[in-house]
Amino acid sequence: MNMQVPPPVAGDGAQPKRRRPPRTPKGRQVDPAALDEVRALLTDRPRRRDLLIEHLHLIQDHYGHLSAAHLAALAAEMKLALTEVYEVATFYAHFDVVKEGETPPPPVTVRVCDSLTCCMMGAEKLLNELPARLGPDVRVVRAPCMGACDHAPAVAVGHVQTFKATVENVSAAVQAKPHAHAFHPGTDLAAYTQAGGYKLLKQCLTGKRTAEDLIKIVSDSGLRGLGGAGFPTGRKWSLVRAEPAPRLFAVNADEGEPGTFKDRHYLERDPHRFIEGVLIAAFVVEARDTYVYIRDEYPEIRLMLLEEIERVAQAGLSPHTKLHLRRGAGAYICGEESAMIESIEGKRGLPRHRPPYVAQVGLFGRPTLEQNVETMFWIRDIIEKGAEWATSQGRHERKGFRSFSVSGRVKNPGVKLAPAGITMQELVDEYCGGMLDGHAFKAYLPGGPSGGILPASMANIPLDFGTLEKYGCFVGSHAVVILSDRDDIKLAALNLMKFFEDESCGQCTPCRVGTEKAAALMAQGPWNVDLLTELSTAMRDASICGLGQAAPNPLLCVIKYFPEELTKPLGKW
Repeated sequence: MNMQVPPPVAGDGAQPKRRRPPRTPKGRQVDPAALDEVRALLTDRPRRRDLLIEHLHLIQDHYGHLSAAHLAALAAEMKLALTEVYEVATFYAHFDVVKEGETPPPPVTVRVCDSLTCCMMGAEKLLNELPARLGPDVRVVRAPCMGACDHAPAVAVGHVQTFKATVENVSAAVQAKPHAHAFHPGTDLAAYTQAGGYKLLKQCLTGKRTAEDLIKIVSDSGLRGLGGAGFPTGRKWSLVRAEPAPRLFAVNADEGEPGTFKDRHYLERDPHRFIEGVLIAAFVVEARDTYVYIRDEYPEIRLMLLEEIERVAQAGLSPHTKLHLRRGAGAYICGEESAMIESIEGKRGLPRHRPPYVAQVGLFGRPTLEQNVETMFWIRDIIEKGAEWATSQGRHERKGFRSFSVSGRVKNPGVKLAPAGITMQELVDEYCGGMLDGHAFKAYLPGGPSGGILPASMANIPLDFGTLEKYGCFVGSHAVVILSDRDDIKLAALNLMKFFEDESCGQCTPCRVGTEKAAALMAQGPWNVDLLTELSTAMRDASICGLGQAAPNPLLCVIKYFPEELTKPLGKW
């Protein structure tokens, strides 16, 4: 009788059946041709993680998009997980990631700014008419503020901007296929040096000036961070200098707040005054490396700074710190100091939790000084002319001066250097030539979208740090947008909320979901004031960073100061 013997069971001394090895390695395979193309672009550049965004730019600039094959090749070349590369590439708006099997974008991309001022000046009309005019070989997309609000509406063909854009001049720009190139700055190294530039820096490097003396002068002058937060500069220098070495320095040239363009103004006209201020601050805190993070919307300025920084190094003016220029990729959140530091490190621009603060644990884990462009621009003048020079200016019991980026319904928009404490009515009348003909002053943004909206009846409040907070507003980066009786206040607030919705990094739910829900509710019929107020409270109290905390400000200002607008139907641009 034949009896079937059951197969041995593991643990009975039986040998487990061996699996055949896979024919190919796990994960996405690297295309040899794509790897050769990536290596050809990188040449001998270091493959460090903090250069990931720079390397992504190289590929994007050359091929017009980031293909799945090139991302896999870059990950292999940099010895990173593909997920690390992919999450960074998809975070930033200026990177066009094309998945496997998808069609790459057309060869030309036209970005139309849809920030508040540009919409007031006709951006929506351009968005509606340009696709048919330019044809299928040109992609037309919305884009956030390009820092050209005084020339609204602004449109970027590739990376080159067209000011006061029309269908005709944008069409002409597309035909011309423009490329960004470095321009000659208003004051170059030779002219700046001949006029006394870098004399103060040399005094610092030779020991004629001490860090303690400089900190005292800057502190006595009342200079504050002019990027929006307004933290006292001298105090920040002292805090960072007290931390253990090595220390680093990060400069924020990523002014992405709609309505802000003052940093662009100063960099174009006098870049070496800014560079000297940076080198002096690096001397004070003994920063061995200095990183300037500039927004991708300013390609000509970036190329110009690359050249001027190289000239400064060749002239032996930066022996105490090495200057690095890093390129943003279209993310407003990277204007927040810790998000900017994450981006410099080659990561997604996600704000960090505090503490520890950047001054303690910042870039690459080291104590880091963080400043903005305009603050550095005034360092030389304040130290050479003395604190009394700065404090002698001002109005309405305020001291100092401020650079206002003014746009909207005024005759003469632009950067206005005015006394601290000037009122909005004085700014419009004395510095902007008054309102446009046929327009009556109705409302204003004192500090960009984050700073809220106030009615013209409150245009006699001094504009400075600490003067507007009790009204639910603040001056922030001093980005002023003037609205007239022809503008729909609810529509303006919705535009600002949509901006925050698009620019939220998505890290925290109150901001990510709150901005989306608020925009949807604001786009509906009569506003549900109780629900919008409750939602705003949750965003303010629970968001990680200032974006979510300040996003409800325009909405709440409309409810508080423009109650007559709440029952009106939402208008159109």
